[in-house]
Amino acid sequence: MIRCGKNYSDFLVILSLSFITVFVFFENSPNAFADNQVLITKTGTLNHVIFDGKWTFYTEWKESSLNDLVYNDNTRIELRSAHQDNYLYFMIDALTETNFVKNSDRAVICLDANDSKLQIPDSNYYCFISVLNSRHSFVLQGGSPLEITNHYKIIPNPPGFIAVGGISDQNDRYTPIPHSSYEFRIPIDLVGRSDIYGIYVGVYDSHSNTVYSYPHNISSVGPLEIPSPTKWGTMISPDKSLPEFPLPAIILPVALSIALCFTKSRSR
Repeated sequence: MIRCGKNYSDFLVILSLSFITVFVFFENSPNAFADNQVLITKTGTLNHVIFDGKWTFYTEWKESSLNDLVYNDNTRIELRSAHQDNYLYFMIDALTETNFVKNSDRAVICLDANDSKLQIPDSNYYCFISVLNSRHSFVLQGGSPLEITNHYKIIPNPPGFIAVGGISDQNDRYTPIPHSSYEFRIPIDLVGRSDIYGIYVGVYDSHSNTVYSYPHNISSVGPLEIPSPTKWGTMISPDKSLPEFPLPAIILPVALSIALCFTKSRSR
């Protein structure tokens, strides 16, 4: 505890007011702890992931953030995400998708490093598609003039990119009942490094011909339809200056308090 001699009580008042300021900042910031955000975790273990489209061992995706997605028909999907080195990692664990159809069911993750929420996606928008039980994966980039393709075009898969769909079962962290799941490794250098990303996640169940999405309020009429970015959610990434709990916002008032404390002490 830093003391300021006779001004110790003044220091405590300043420090308290500083933390109140930080609290007010979080309360009024549109990006602070919103329920509809993905708070992606920084980790050091996901380089050990075996990309086979399932939980290969119980602790495989343990060090990752979790968004528990539950829908009106009781469908439940666990979206896990993490960041390590030059990659974004995602696992989509569709726990209740037990009537899976191989080579037809699929999952898509779309990202925008600027979170610009444009009506029509430009070249800064990317979507990554994985097909169940298939080693074939696809990368789409915005900026196409064709409305029929939702303004996306297929581009070559970048180096380091992995997307695979499989059947998760006895080693799954949530249920041993076989169900569809998808794993992604996305190069950050492709989508861009940012504090805030726009994000869309879609899981297509061909058995029910239904797309389950994040955010929840997005409706899609088919497995290949990608909704307008204006409807996407937000992902906060801790690899830059805005993590889940922005450290600079805390350091600044504390530093100001200490500076004021010593200024008063030296003036006496």
